[in-house]
Amino acid sequence: MEVMEGYKQTEVGGIPKDWDVVPLDGLSDFVTSGSRGWAQFYSKRGALFIRSQNVRDGRLSFEDLQYVSPPSGAEGNRTKVRPNDLLITITGNSVGNVALVEEAFEEAYISQHVGLVRLKEPARGSYICRFLSPNSPGNQQIAGSQSGQSKPGLNLRNLKDFLIALPPSLHEQRAIATALSDVDALIDGLTRLIAKKRDLKQASMQQLLTGQTRLPGFSGAWETKRLGDVAEIVMGQSPSSSNYNSIGKGLPLIQGNADILNRWAIKRTYTTQSTKRGKAGDILMSVRAPVGEISRTTFDVCLGRGVCAIRFPNAFLYHSLVFFEPNWTKHSKGSTFDSVNSPDVNAVEIYIPVEEAEQVAIATIFSDMDAELAALDARLTKTRALKQAMMQELLTGKTRLV
Repeated sequence: MEVMEGYKQTEVGGIPKDWDVVPLDGLSDFVTSGSRGWAQFYSKRGALFIRSQNVRDGRLSFEDLQYVSPPSGAEGNRTKVRPNDLLITITGNSVGNVALVEEAFEEAYISQHVGLVRLKEPARGSYICRFLSPNSPGNQQIAGSQSGQSKPGLNLRNLKDFLIALPPSLHEQRAIATALSDVDALIDGLTRLIAKKRDLKQASMQQLLTGQTRLPGFSGAWETKRLGDVAEIVMGQSPSSSNYNSIGKGLPLIQGNADILNRWAIKRTYTTQSTKRGKAGDILMSVRAPVGEISRTTFDVCLGRGVCAIRFPNAFLYHSLVFFEPNWTKHSKGSTFDSVNSPDVNAVEIYIPVEEAEQVAIATIFSDMDAELAALDARLTKTRALKQAMMQELLTGKTRLV
């Protein structure tokens, strides 16, 4: 394999000539994992018990906590966590997740699903954690260590043998870790902002779509109407599968949620047999498992039996039906395959302003919120892609920080 000038080929790929490759065992004083039997020590209060679900993408997650009254003696001492310990999940569906213990816990212990690596030089911990984190160059070793096994898992020998590509100076290691940490902070900030905006939208829907809060300038009546009385509804009917194609002949076929992405219809399968037609601008609703999920289409479609189209002159009904989604469970029927039929859909009652101008004003607020959320989601996606690119560049030395 050809290697760029100034680089060398190693067990972990091409790296700068002045970098070293060192097994994790050579960088650690102590490697261990938790033992079985901790369930007998579970308690409502006590020491934090770190399980595999708490080890996530380079850091610890505290959304799902368990506490223990730890045993005394060697077992408790061996599995007790210290600041700057490196934790790696070794069994279960999340094998290979890595976290650095950056918090100074008063007392914390690891489960049998977590491996603990205590480094000789704790200052290297942030870099090593980044090097082994999911989607990083070093994490590929974890997948390789599990090849041929019927059940995913790692052992302590695997942990000790993991190879780390090390820049020559601690300063450079820290600079790489800091750069990636800064991107993580941006991702976290965007994630929290998106969650806050979603909560704000939900609260606004509760107020504006029920008439509890009125927009300035509007005081007209609201009415409870059957959906079939205010909108045109077209139930789907699937064409013969012999008319399906993937080369764009005919109309895009919308059968159900597989043909929806982020509440918009997508072009996945086409059909030359148009049974029931949906028009650009229609609201689409799933009528079979799961019932009531709402989306829209920007192009004409063929409606399969898993969806129906709902036509209304403005976007108010779309947002109202999105808000109504959780209520569909009481309308669906069937013990093995939930579904609703045309009379069910037509009979659903909605609460709606009589004045169309108020409908439009309310819809505009939620459309603006959706546009803002879409922009933030796009920014988050780009930032995650940037982090992935930075990991590939910085953790292999292709890009060196000054």
